[in-house]
Amino acid sequence: MTEIEAIYARHSVRNYKSDWIEDEKVELIHQKIEELNRESRLHLQYIEDAGKTYNKLLNRTSGLNSAPSVIACVGKESDPDLDEKVGYYGEKLVLYAQTLGLNTCWAGIFSRKKIPVEVDPGEKIVISIAIGYGENQGQNHRSKPIDQISQATGERPEWFERGIEMALLAPTAMNQQSFMIKLCEDGSVEFTDKGGFFSKVNLGIVKCHFEIGSGRKIEWTQTRIRRMKRSVGRS
Repeated sequence: MTEIEAIYARHSVRNYKSDWIEDEKVELIHQKIEELNRESRLHLQYIEDAGKTYNKLLNRTSGLNSAPSVIACVGKESDPDLDEKVGYYGEKLVLYAQTLGLNTCWAGIFSRKKIPVEVDPGEKIVISIAIGYGENQGQNHRSKPIDQISQATGERPEWFERGIEMALLAPTAMNQQSFMIKLCEDGSVEFTDKGGFFSKVNLGIVKCHFEIGSGRKIEWTQTRIRRMKRSVGRS
């Protein structure tokens, strides 16, 4: 399964079976997390037993039924791009999990005191991701019209349209889709966060999807992503 196929197949799943993830898949998840942590300098962690991370009260609040395992998204508080990086690299992990036949849910509401996570000095937990085998495969959600989330000066090239298509499939908190993607005259792409619940994390997820769809590698800057590079092998 390719990343694009994973994007189409993956939906948020809130109800999970009690089945544990097989050892061989757990090892693959650990390997992927190590790779992403090296690249991002985040402290993503796979926790096999989610314990009471998603307790009964939170279930009633968020609709999430307890998952057997959890991904803790941790990073340095001093990083100005922390939330966006968590969204970007966390979504890479989410899509990888989909290729392994697993289901996931970005969970902004969880018990931070109940999650058995390692938080080093100067770090914080941003968000969690429930992971396991779902009772179902989730369902599609309605997307905003393209002209509400994208702008272009002049012609809209095919690579930009492919990026927008994948961005519209990105999971965002409460399906807000509160972002704008603009193709500038010089060919750069500007992402704007319009605010809202976990909006910076959402924007990182959107950037991940846009990059996969467009085939253009995102360049990180200290404050925001502006320029796009063509990836080898994609037009």
